[in-house]
Amino acid sequence: MNEKEYQSRIAELEALLEEKSARIAYLEEQFRVAQHKQFGKSTEGHPGQGELFNEAEELVVEAEAETAEEAISYTRKKPVRKPLPKDLPREVIVHDISDEEKICGCCAGELHRIGEDKSEKLQFIPAQVKVIEHVRPKYACRTCEKDGISNTIKQAPVPHSVIPKGYATPSLLSQIITSKYQYGLPLYRQEAMFKQHGIELSRKTMADWIIRCAELFKPLYGQLHQHLLKQPVIAADETTLKVVETEKANSYMWLYASGADSPAGNIPGIKTPNIVLYDYHNSRAGQCAVDFLDGYNGYLQVDGYQGYEQTQATLIGCWAHARRKFMEAKKGAGKKGSGKADWALNHIQKLYRIETQLKDKTVEERYLTRQEKSQPLLNQLHAWLMKSVQQVLPKTKLGEAIQYCLNQWEKLARYTLDGQLNIDNNRAERAIKPFVIGRKNWLFSQTATGANASAVLYSILETAKANDLNVFEYVMSCLDVLSKPEADIEQLLPWQFAKR
Repeated sequence: MNEKEYQSRIAELEALLEEKSARIAYLEEQFRVAQHKQFGKSTEGHPGQGELFNEAEELVVEAEAETAEEAISYTRKKPVRKPLPKDLPREVIVHDISDEEKICGCCAGELHRIGEDKSEKLQFIPAQVKVIEHVRPKYACRTCEKDGISNTIKQAPVPHSVIPKGYATPSLLSQIITSKYQYGLPLYRQEAMFKQHGIELSRKTMADWIIRCAELFKPLYGQLHQHLLKQPVIAADETTLKVVETEKANSYMWLYASGADSPAGNIPGIKTPNIVLYDYHNSRAGQCAVDFLDGYNGYLQVDGYQGYEQTQATLIGCWAHARRKFMEAKKGAGKKGSGKADWALNHIQKLYRIETQLKDKTVEERYLTRQEKSQPLLNQLHAWLMKSVQQVLPKTKLGEAIQYCLNQWEKLARYTLDGQLNIDNNRAERAIKPFVIGRKNWLFSQTATGANASAVLYSILETAKANDLNVFEYVMSCLDVLSKPEADIEQLLPWQFAKR
């Protein structure tokens, strides 16, 4: 081989080595991320995140920041136990000394009461099950009976029942529904609990009751749907669900929410109803969202899933998802560290600090503060992303995080345009979490009918929780009313029910 061929061969081997090195680095990064997901902490916290009102120094992009030691002094607060509710039934037990002991041992004088000490103990009384026997006397005319005239028997009408010809009362049905959908207790476990009371109640019977109750709740669900579509902002998300009797390996439970997690979380001056609605489909196609939203053209806050692009809504991005990708880049970097990921995380954290300060502010105040403080930070971050995308390998976790932000930038920055908007989609993620937790217990739905029933009942329960209602009492009252003809649905809306 001549010199030229040697140089060509060396260049070829160097290129191959560089490619192999990049591949090894990529696989090591993937391994560290997977290892952290399996064994590491699931929190997405970032150093300095708790210091919400203390501006942190920016990290230098090209080099790691120097760690400064800081002495912090604070006063530790002693934990105080919350008092037990005053409205709970109370049984007072007085522990007094005997009359003989109420004599002074020194002068034999009578002791007088100078005070008392009180302590509270909480006693749990197991649930009681009783049978309500409905008796309807029959009446007939003896004279007509003797004369052979047709005799009319009079009797009180059959009292209305949620399950006709069944023995389930609204309280029993509410107990079964809340146990499964609020507390994640599968029906087979409830079956075992009823056996402890000597009641043979099969899971199949309970499943049939749940489906029939969901049918009763559909008018209320439809009314909530109409109110949801009138809101200026809706948050949406979706998660997988296994349905046994379906052709698809994975079905999906879609979620749509408005307002906040509780009445206390609503923006001051805005009367947005807190609504949470689930919608079952055996597909993740964007048409599912299009059909549910039915021409809605307000703000829709979502993650980066492209399916929502098919709707007519104005999409708002989620900074929690963007931050999560930089957290993965930081974890994937391992001990060598990632100055660029740290810089992005700190910059995003500054945006969240501003949002914390706006928690109790009006819509107008939120808008003006974001324009003054958040917009300049967003401009700096965008400039940094444009510069960094040319310096980072695209197939690394950091490259993926940067590209995600650039692809979603218009949606991510849009939250500053209206004070009613949130910086992230955590409202929807928190709302869908009870379903995800419940799914870990009951694992799957047997049929699409059962999945649709679950969607309706989860919607009713989670909306009740978001309005600070007693879920058991609300479901019981709704079942009693909805089982009667011409029920007043409007009065059963959670925010109307709370005023009763």
